[in-house]
Amino acid sequence: MLLKGYKTEISRPECNPGFQTVDCIAHLDQDISEVLPYLNAELGGYEYFKNPPAVTFRLQGKIIVLHGDKITINALKDEEEAEKILQWLMREANDIWERRHEIVPSYEGAPKPNLLQILKRLPGRNGCRRCGQPTCMVFATLLAQGAKGPGDCPELSDQKAQELQRYLDQFSF
Repeated sequence: MLLKGYKTEISRPECNPGFQTVDCIAHLDQDISEVLPYLNAELGGYEYFKNPPAVTFRLQGKIIVLHGDKITINALKDEEEAEKILQWLMREANDIWERRHEIVPSYEGAPKPNLLQILKRLPGRNGCRRCGQPTCMVFATLLAQGAKGPGDCPELSDQKAQELQRYLDQFSF
């Protein structure tokens, strides 16, 4: 067993204490740096950092970052939700560590959409603002992050929206 325990610290985001969500930092009792590339390979990390090692996951609107000595999770409903996610991560980390000899570690993040490829698929009426964004570039950035979808651009024809969706479907959000 690699990971045996942690101590949690729950807080409201400092930038806006009125947020209804909480953030969690779990300070780990053991260093899990060695399992991170295996977790990345098995769970499909969104971003992988080599030095210091860390892997980022996006899950149901949350950003989860595993470092060697801590796990951070944002946008949680409450402490109970944090505990469920941490227990799941602990089980996954320990299981993957036990099976590491069967897994090819990954030191790369998931492929990400190219902004220029997204812009090529938009109508190009930069500044129409019908989507609620000031420019197509801002809208394309939100599409690349998974925060918006093709249906959020009223200027896109159904055919162009489907083409854009097919392009975006290649990437995990």
